[in-house]
Amino acid sequence: MKIIISSVVVIGTLLSSIVSAEQVNLYSARKEALIKPLLDKFTQQTGISVNLVTGKADNLITRLKSEGKYSPADLLLTTDVGRLYRAKEQGLTQPIDSSEVSQTVPTNFQDEESHWIGLSLRARPIMVSSERVQANAVKSIEDLTDPSWKGRICIRSSSNIYNQSMVASIVAQLGEEAAQTWVNGLVSNFARPPQGGDRDQIKAVAAGQCDVAIANTYYLAGMLSSKDEAQQAQAKKVKVVWPNQDDRGAHVNISGVAMAKNAPNKLAARKLVDFLLSNESQTWYAKTNHEYPILPNVTWSDLLTTFGQFNAEQVPLSKLGELNANAVRIMDRAGWK
Repeated sequence: MKIIISSVVVIGTLLSSIVSAEQVNLYSARKEALIKPLLDKFTQQTGISVNLVTGKADNLITRLKSEGKYSPADLLLTTDVGRLYRAKEQGLTQPIDSSEVSQTVPTNFQDEESHWIGLSLRARPIMVSSERVQANAVKSIEDLTDPSWKGRICIRSSSNIYNQSMVASIVAQLGEEAAQTWVNGLVSNFARPPQGGDRDQIKAVAAGQCDVAIANTYYLAGMLSSKDEAQQAQAKKVKVVWPNQDDRGAHVNISGVAMAKNAPNKLAARKLVDFLLSNESQTWYAKTNHEYPILPNVTWSDLLTTFGQFNAEQVPLSKLGELNANAVRIMDRAGWK
């Protein structure tokens, strides 16, 4: 009988440890290599395991919606505020509910109801040929509509959410009419039909197919730090121009995280959000991924520093989600494919 009781006690202890073990189920649109090292550090420090599911952002949002109340997801981590806004509007998120988080991150980089919060900052400036474009030839994105740039601009498709958010930011700050005028002028100066990703625009400038591109800085940084010597050589032919430094600032966006509506592990998930906003994690983002830290007191990577300091737009990023449909209509009317 004692043996039986002892066995029951051991089994009960094991079951208790399994039930009490903390975990977080993370749906991430970021590639595993860009987030897994941080998640491993989190587990080492807290003992909380992270179950990582990666995929394309829109597919993960669709998955969350189809899973409904049975979804195992605790957090959705994705790029561009437009997608975070979309997830919230579809009723797939809930407040992160952390006063520490809301006080740490600048208010324009988080949802006013705390459904999502920025983790890193992504800047989308102008990039020009260092060989064919003179210094100070471009001072604002409005300059890119000048006829002198006809046939000289490369940019990716209007279906790309980075571009949609960029246009939405112009709508938010200057109004729909001004945004339409700018997009019309930009499209008229395209060197080629939009194609490829941001790296392809940088490569096109290096190859002389165009003189100007609009791209996120971490793509250029990734090429400069690549082991591929050809990519390094291409990137060195391009320089960053920070537009609108005398008025509203350069366009920025975020990678961010949202709490899933039916998160089964809310407390553990909140601990992970806090960890991702720690100085340790923010420094890792800056030095490894070459994204700007969301926290103002964290040091940039040496490579980011070479791009120079800049003034960023101050528009609340939630506006970019709200105005996404307006931006798409404007781009469609202009014939931006």
